[in-house]
Amino acid sequence: MQNGKPLYKIADLSSLILRAYISGNQLSSVKINQPVKVMVDDANGKSKDYTGTIEWISNKAEFTPKTIQTKDERANLVYAVKIRVQNDGFLKIGMYADVKL
Repeated sequence: MQNGKPLYKIADLSSLILRAYISGNQLSSVKINQPVKVMVDDANGKSKDYTGTIEWISNKAEFTPKTIQTKDERANLVYAVKIRVQNDGFLKIGMYADVKL
């Protein structure tokens, strides 16, 4: 153990914030407090669905992060969106998810 290093981290995992990216074409169809469908793969290879709420939409475009893997062709500029999802204990920090508007 080192002095000044945290022993552990404490977090409230009852709801999580999902960061998603949308293209400029999708921006006009998204608004604050809009419900969205969030899909996460489970251990059986099936999808587990959650309902999320858009809490924040970036006002600046940014280049597509390298970690983004979409089924459609990537856009050069995207907008970050934060979506709050109620957690039933299955969701973990750092998990990937798909969002359907």
